[in-house]
Amino acid sequence: MDFQLREELIALLGTRAVVDDPQTLGTHGGDKWVANHAPEVVVFAESTHEVSALLRFANEHRIPVTARGAGYGYVGGCVPVRGGIALSLARMNRIKDISFADAIAVVEPGVITGELQAKAKEQRLFYPPDPASLNDCSIGGNVATNAGGPRCLKYGVTRNYVAGLEVVLANGEVVRTGARVHKNKTGFDLIGLFVGSEGMLGVVTEVTLKLLPLPPARATLSAAFDRMSTAAAVVQEIFADGFLPSSLEIADHLTLEAARRDLGSEIVAPGNAHLLVDVDGQAETVAAEMAKLRHLVEAEKPNIVDVATVEADCERLWSLRREFSNSLRATGLTKLNQDVVVPRSRLVELVEFAEGLHTKHGFPVAAFGHAGDGNIHVNIMADHYNEDAAVRDRVEGALDELFKQVLAWGGVITGEHGIGLAKKRWWPEATSEAVRDLHRRLKKTLDPHGILNPGKFLD
Repeated sequence: MDFQLREELIALLGTRAVVDDPQTLGTHGGDKWVANHAPEVVVFAESTHEVSALLRFANEHRIPVTARGAGYGYVGGCVPVRGGIALSLARMNRIKDISFADAIAVVEPGVITGELQAKAKEQRLFYPPDPASLNDCSIGGNVATNAGGPRCLKYGVTRNYVAGLEVVLANGEVVRTGARVHKNKTGFDLIGLFVGSEGMLGVVTEVTLKLLPLPPARATLSAAFDRMSTAAAVVQEIFADGFLPSSLEIADHLTLEAARRDLGSEIVAPGNAHLLVDVDGQAETVAAEMAKLRHLVEAEKPNIVDVATVEADCERLWSLRREFSNSLRATGLTKLNQDVVVPRSRLVELVEFAEGLHTKHGFPVAAFGHAGDGNIHVNIMADHYNEDAAVRDRVEGALDELFKQVLAWGGVITGEHGIGLAKKRWWPEATSEAVRDLHRRLKKTLDPHGILNPGKFLD
């Protein structure tokens, strides 16, 4: 790193904030995707004032700044591909307030999602968004990607719970939008502009979140079937009968086989498709709904049905689902997770198309995810991906076909992970020129020198 830059940053923020040892630089050069590019320096901010001072300095000197939270993204969204400064918000991890009366939480961006959920629960409040990495990912990262999770079927995604934001713009100016209320129509939806912007329009330093009353009861149904088409048919029947589960998940045979090898066959039910259904609410309602759901599912002759009505038992059934990604990684193959979304009626076709990719290109393809809203994670599992350019080319070809088909069905190429670097190549295909131009104009207005998270899909 340029010695003068280091000294100027230390003078601006102090020695505790500025780190440039090789290990820290490497750690802050990537996320859970395959790309890594070390920054010149990592700055650990602890306040809005420090973020503002840093961005004012960086903007003046045209230095790239890539903000990051916990680094649990799946698309290379926080890889500092242009070097410069990696701005870590991990130390800004205070839960400033949780109010039962207002049903509001005020948090800094470094707060871990699962920790907020636990603290809210202590006050009989509920923060619904639940990405699979909830015990590791941060609220700031959730805001940057508009993260979802299984419960978004009933409750919605991160954007639905952001009541207010404090954002530092590229020039260091601090703006606040929204309020400590659950309903607000004052001007344009600036909150919606920043949520999901992947750190390219500003740096979020405080988030005001809506909370809900904690549902007093919950029940979970787990079922296994011989065929994915049967499980998908059950999904359609659940909606046709008027149910709205809080979560509705599905997994294919390759995902289940990886889990059997990794976790043991005794905890993975026999079959080629797995269905997981959650309902919550008042105890009497939950009991009645689950009884009807069980009857509906059993009519399709599953291999096994397991129902849990106690929180610990529900979590036992969900523990398998939360380990699917880790089990696929345990195969030793590189897991390339594509969070595509298709119309719900296309679920079976998507899984069949994924199997066709395996037949055509030779890669195992595992599919699992949020069947209730059509957001299925199609995981291409590639051997020697990082070492062999020919393998990468074959993967790109398979992804070309996948995204082309998803778009042809009226779907989208990402439901919750974002574009980042991983999907940059397909951004033009997924959008119109008018939409891309509008994105560029917004970026130019808020970040005229292009210092915020450069090198991503707007470049």
